[in-house]
Amino acid sequence: MSLDPSAFPPLRDPPARLCFLATQTPVAQEAYQRLVDRYGDCAFDDAEAVICLGGDGFMLETLRRATGRYIPVYGMNCGSVGFLMNPFDEDDLPARLAVAQLATLYPLIMRAVCGDGTEHEAYALNDVFLFRQTRQAAKIRIDIDGRERMPELICDGVLVSTPAGSTAYNLSAHGPIVPLSGNLLPLTPISAFRPRRWRGALLPSTAEVTFTVLEAEKRPVAAVADFTEVRDVVSVTVRENRDQSVTVLFDPGQNLSERIIAEQFSA
Repeated sequence: MSLDPSAFPPLRDPPARLCFLATQTPVAQEAYQRLVDRYGDCAFDDAEAVICLGGDGFMLETLRRATGRYIPVYGMNCGSVGFLMNPFDEDDLPARLAVAQLATLYPLIMRAVCGDGTEHEAYALNDVFLFRQTRQAAKIRIDIDGRERMPELICDGVLVSTPAGSTAYNLSAHGPIVPLSGNLLPLTPISAFRPRRWRGALLPSTAEVTFTVLEAEKRPVAAVADFTEVRDVVSVTVRENRDQSVTVLFDPGQNLSERIIAEQFSA
């Protein structure tokens, strides 16, 4: 994801037609019913804004659904971490939406080729990662913009993250947190064995990354783009897709850029 040049402008008018979506947990369902009773509800395609009730996982599902539809999404945390969410508060929702700050996010696009020749395409707002399918470590070659950069990485896996996703799996794999305005994509190994000291790289957001699985029959590898998993891949290409975008709404002072900065100073 990259930061839109007009990042975080306020909405001019509060959206009147709201669509409420909630995960199936009791907390989210109860919140959903109260909010619908209070503010009404409309179909997703007719909405001026979508209100997502749940955690980060459900928020990602909702953002994926909204990508390319020009419908802003405002999340309220009814889950656990809620990194992409705003605090839950059912009062004065239209007023909060009127002053919300906007972040325009761009997904990664993954194109994977399997050993049987089939091809698969999927989008990711968090990350794309490759991971070994068996007890044996994966062997992967890495090319950046058509140039070989890593002849052989022996590892459990490797991932490319968006800046917003850099605080998720990427951070757990000891990758760097990237500010939204950095226009960078972290490339991070997962439990690298050789080269043991390689900690990954920061790539420009324009880069195209190609992973080639070495010894694919002996060391099978799966590829995952957020919610889409493809098994027995032999090559995977990842790049940022500027043809699609999604807009996320945040309360003032709680925008995603600020959260990413704050995360770097947390314990």
